[in-house]
Amino acid sequence: MNPLYLERLIVNFLNEDLGATGDLTSRALPEVKGRAKLIAKENGILCGVEPFNKTFKTVNPKTEIEWLKREGDRFTEGEVICLIEGELPSILTAERTALNLVQRLSGIATTTRTFVEELKGSQVRLLDTRKTTPGLRVLEKHATKVGGALNHRMGLYDAVMVKDNHIKAFGGVKPAVRAVSKEIPVTTKIEVEVENYEQLKETLEVIELIDIVMLDNWPLEKVEEAVYKLKEAKPTLKVEISGGITLEKLKYIKNLPVDYVSTSKIVTTARWIDLSLEVE
Repeated sequence: MNPLYLERLIVNFLNEDLGATGDLTSRALPEVKGRAKLIAKENGILCGVEPFNKTFKTVNPKTEIEWLKREGDRFTEGEVICLIEGELPSILTAERTALNLVQRLSGIATTTRTFVEELKGSQVRLLDTRKTTPGLRVLEKHATKVGGALNHRMGLYDAVMVKDNHIKAFGGVKPAVRAVSKEIPVTTKIEVEVENYEQLKETLEVIELIDIVMLDNWPLEKVEEAVYKLKEAKPTLKVEISGGITLEKLKYIKNLPVDYVSTSKIVTTARWIDLSLEVE
């Protein structure tokens, strides 16, 4: 992660909490040194070590943090995850922002790991989506990666995704793909969302320009037939399925001849993991 980008995020997060006047409670404390520990209140996957560190170091560079778990490690209820030493006013000022981040990101990593484990033994890889919290996309996508997923495009700027509304706006798959292919850098991939057989037929007519096809809300029993047509036309094509993905469906999807399955649920349904910071 770009350290300058992360630093800007953390400064903004801290300013949201501190405002113009700063921490009215903790600044009344003398500059006494002390130690705190991060404790797991439930089982989970650790994610957010770097943002956690950066939050405390931004408030006070002299704060020392010793991690007893690494990014991506499992932890269990009652375990001490890290120790924090430094000036107590600084620790207490950074506490809430740092906790919010590590709890949110660990929750996403934990949920993602559950989905990934359902695909164990399969060639199908799990992808995340752009359905992320505004301002937190880079961190939330980092969390899905820690959980074992692959990142889909980061935004509108790094890949082409011709979706249903683009197809309507352009007047069809063919005009959309042809128009877009003329405007993008040669290194940019093109993905097309296909919802029905009519769109599949159009897609096959411009398949040479396409890198990935997403079968969106496609009947699972019809996926193999669609994949056969697509891969026959272009063997190097990648096929992704999406729409209404659940853990139960993954038990069926893992045996389909597709490359990827994408879902927003690894972010949108993830709940925070309960972690506590206690001053000793």
